[in-house]
Amino acid sequence: MMRRMLSKRSYLWRLTKFTVRAVGTLAVVFAACQTGGQSANAATPAAQTSASTSRTVNDVFDERVLTEMEQSINGTIQDQLIPGGVLWLERAGTAFHSAYGQRAILPAPETMTEDTLFDIASLTKVVATAPAVMKLVEQGKLKLEDRVQQRIAEFKGDGKEKVTVRQLLTHSSGLRPGFTNRLTWTGRETGIKMVCADKLVYEPDTDIRYSDLNFIVLAEVVRRVSGKALDEFVKAEIYRPLKMVDTGFKPAEALLPRIAPTEGTLRGVVHDGTARAMGGVTGNAGLFSTAADLARFARMMINLGELEGVRVFKPETVRLMTSVQSPAKVSARRGLGWDIDSGYSRPRGHLFPLGSYGHTGFTGTCLWIDPFSKTFWIFLSNRVHPNVRGNVLPLQAKLANLAAEAVRDFDYTVVPGALLAQAKKNGTNGTNGANGAPAKAKPEVLNGIDALAKNEFAPLKGLKIGLITNHTGRDRQGRATIDRLKQAPDVKLVALFSPEHGIRGEVDALVKDGKDEKSGLPVYSLYGERRAPTPEQLAGLDALVFDIQDIGCRFYTYISTMGNCLEAAGKAGIRFIVLDRVNLINGDSVAGPVVDGPTDFVGWHNIPVRHGMTVGELARMFNAERQLNAKLTVIPLEGWSRELWMDECGFPWVNTSPNMRSLTQAALYPGVGLLETTQLSVGRGTATPFELFGAPYIDGKQLAAELNAMGIHGVRFDPIEFTPDASKFKGEKCGGVRITLADRVGCDVINIGIAGALVLQRNYPAQFGLDKFNGLLKHPATIEAIKAGKPLLEIRKLWQPGLNQFQLRRQQFLIYSESAG
Repeated sequence: MMRRMLSKRSYLWRLTKFTVRAVGTLAVVFAACQTGGQSANAATPAAQTSASTSRTVNDVFDERVLTEMEQSINGTIQDQLIPGGVLWLERAGTAFHSAYGQRAILPAPETMTEDTLFDIASLTKVVATAPAVMKLVEQGKLKLEDRVQQRIAEFKGDGKEKVTVRQLLTHSSGLRPGFTNRLTWTGRETGIKMVCADKLVYEPDTDIRYSDLNFIVLAEVVRRVSGKALDEFVKAEIYRPLKMVDTGFKPAEALLPRIAPTEGTLRGVVHDGTARAMGGVTGNAGLFSTAADLARFARMMINLGELEGVRVFKPETVRLMTSVQSPAKVSARRGLGWDIDSGYSRPRGHLFPLGSYGHTGFTGTCLWIDPFSKTFWIFLSNRVHPNVRGNVLPLQAKLANLAAEAVRDFDYTVVPGALLAQAKKNGTNGTNGANGAPAKAKPEVLNGIDALAKNEFAPLKGLKIGLITNHTGRDRQGRATIDRLKQAPDVKLVALFSPEHGIRGEVDALVKDGKDEKSGLPVYSLYGERRAPTPEQLAGLDALVFDIQDIGCRFYTYISTMGNCLEAAGKAGIRFIVLDRVNLINGDSVAGPVVDGPTDFVGWHNIPVRHGMTVGELARMFNAERQLNAKLTVIPLEGWSRELWMDECGFPWVNTSPNMRSLTQAALYPGVGLLETTQLSVGRGTATPFELFGAPYIDGKQLAAELNAMGIHGVRFDPIEFTPDASKFKGEKCGGVRITLADRVGCDVINIGIAGALVLQRNYPAQFGLDKFNGLLKHPATIEAIKAGKPLLEIRKLWQPGLNQFQLRRQQFLIYSESAG
């Protein structure tokens, strides 16, 4: 295909470790694909038209948005989160597709090409296994309500006799997610025997828990019903008719040079350990494919089972596969194999309608199909090469929104036939949530205090405890943790310890010792004369219990209080028990520089600005890495997935401190809060702190224009004048900007703080006070880069080595699994 570098004006290409190459930019337009996927070298110039349509790519897609998609991909490559990838975006037969970065880093660099084959991991479930099952259903050889035991006689015991084919396809069978023991065994027969001997972990049709075991069993059903192994069956029934010439299991040796390696230099061998142990052909993983082949498959799905005159499925089969088939009483909505509306629906973004469908894969792959606009997008990467440190989740979220934004002539705000958001279906407001987030059904998430109460406070029985808490320490019903522990049988609560802002969260100054009026207990301040409990205060206690809601930002001081108390408990030889709480702004996103230099109360440990951890996980990290030797116990969350924000968990908002009044403000705080140490107001003393910033010396119109010109995704700046009635610049008219957060998932808010510092240092160096900016940032190299006027993307590269190391460190302390495909 035609190739050229993006212009320096639109993107700056610089790398420290490997080279980014941009392939197939906006001057390239591809035919309407009615004749199938073209080779990597086939292209049609933009001035020409395809044989079947007169529309070019720029007629169908917004060139500006396509450029932003390319910039996002190349930025992720620059950040060394993926070595490279292939993008395919298609609407009604007109496609934009391109390759980026490197196919391989080790043992030698290789340029990514469009015809690269990828280990597509869990996309196997929807491109091989579920279609094979539905083909057998069409042929009358299998029924969705068949009991699995009818097909696999040894699949029995512990209630497995009730499990149906449909329940396997919708992940509602009761099987656990996967094999948790070390894979010291090999062989398909052994794997099937182990699944058949396994026990259900919940009653079928009462929950949805994503499980590889479901699809391992389905592949065996296909083998026993059809008489062919899964790879043989799908090749004959699906891939050959669709001319998917590069798709299959266990690729031939001749294809190895085109295959993107996964971990280390693993090439042409499935990355998934279970699939590898079972011989490389399983229902959960093992399929290799190209973007062009997957595009043919997606095109067939949009055409309701037909492609180029060849019918693979009946229209009703495709509609059945891609409509909601999961139990009505379960909040997550899935089709037969396909994801529709669940915690894994990242590639739908905030714009594609409910009723579109897709899937992701652990190796860094995703596919999402919107039948309403006849649009699909594919991104294939090998984020697990050369090690498993890569992270494609933020990029997937960003590309999902951009893919829909790129479509020129379809109104995604009103889509006839789309599903209602579940909250609306249940009679409440089901429109979009805060900042454009999709309204989701609220799963039953339990914080640590709820899980503790559910277990009748067993871990605290017989203990004399001190409680570190404030007004955010409450259960799902809003009852204070103080009251719950005070009333708990055989638990003796004898003292309270208060963080910054006091036991009721109302003090915006140093906090004094006191007495809690309701419980009558003494309250010892940890944000006044002392920052940690004294030995005298701990004398006679068996344990300290921590229950405070953090907001996911390094310099929000509640986690520093926890660290100091953890250290004190270690020295006193008493237990330290954390009642874990959700990360309000999700547990997936990690951003900003890691502390580089001395630690202090607003940078208590070497973590980045946005750490993506719960307080329980942070306690595990603090205890181990600082060798505090505390007897630590974490009471874990129940029902939480890392990608969930607080409002998706069913919790009402509680002001976590006097100036933290909404989830929007919490989302913006890691970026806007960085500016607070300089000569700026960040909105304290206004109705919307952290949603604006400014100062008397600032021209708001100029500041807004320059910040918007920097093109920070997911955020808009509007000029504003405001007069704070408290805090910095009290009573003075300030010029500045109001911030609108349009995409809370895709926006890296750290960019707001750094971009603000760059513009203000350039225009107001004498007034801004850059010398104080490091107070919360804690990364001297960034300060020097701002002084030098370096571009934002170049500054971000300074953080990446530290972030890479943090991701490795973080992994070993996580309690809750990373979001998977």
